[in-house]
Amino acid sequence: MRLPEWFRIRMRRGKQFARIESLLKDLSLNTVCKEGGCPNRWECWNRGTATFMILGNVCTRSCSFCGVTKGVPKGVDRDEAIRIAEAVKALGLTYVVITSVTRDDLKDGGAEAFALTVESIKKASPGSRVEVLIPDFKGSREALLTLLEASPDVVGHNMETVRRLYPLVRPGADYERSLEVLRMVRSAGRGILTKSGLILGFGERVGEIMEAMEEIYRTGCAMLTLGQYLMPSRRHLPVMRFYTPEEFEGLSRYGRAIGFHHVEAGPLVRSSYRAERYGCPPGGGCV
Repeated sequence: MRLPEWFRIRMRRGKQFARIESLLKDLSLNTVCKEGGCPNRWECWNRGTATFMILGNVCTRSCSFCGVTKGVPKGVDRDEAIRIAEAVKALGLTYVVITSVTRDDLKDGGAEAFALTVESIKKASPGSRVEVLIPDFKGSREALLTLLEASPDVVGHNMETVRRLYPLVRPGADYERSLEVLRMVRSAGRGILTKSGLILGFGERVGEIMEAMEEIYRTGCAMLTLGQYLMPSRRHLPVMRFYTPEEFEGLSRYGRAIGFHHVEAGPLVRSSYRAERYGCPPGGGCV
């Protein structure tokens, strides 16, 4: 399917873009911006921000929508957290988003690496808020508590799609298990904000989207992102439908009406897109 007219991406390499590109290379760091083929990389890097991806660049799962490389990962880089903290300090980031590949080969799914990264950032840059976008850790409460001990400010876990399409879109994942991850964060009683996201365009019905939004909200989730699926390659799922900006706005209004603190929705919206605008408490001053 041809891209609609509202997809306008300006590919510009400014000074900030070059600075981030150079810093990431010098520190041997990965970003989901690049590894996942995010269409917003040009905008975000030119604004001087990036979403760091820990635990390598090879994922153990085979989600049929994701552009990240699948296969057998290497071991865990114990110094990665320190290098990310160095990058955060060098870039002067006051809001940081950390995600990872899924590491089912690790006993804790990578929870300890997330915790070390959060702790390292807060030590190097005490005023920074840290948002983590985590895999499901195979539903392990122990692994999740390991992460929560590091006190991230926001914990995100994306549902990605509606219940009916889970086996097609997210083989290896489970709809109820992902909902339970969000519930467990809230039930831990640490006052940590939770966040989730849906990608649209796999063939879901509008009623199914609304149902998924309601189920996510009932976990206690405060924030939601809604964005358009774009095929990373011909090997991935085809785009079944392009949603208009007006349709995204309508879904955003519905999300706010049912109680979400914030809904970020639009064709190019991704999990961490401009997260600093709404991941801070009112008057928090982290933008």
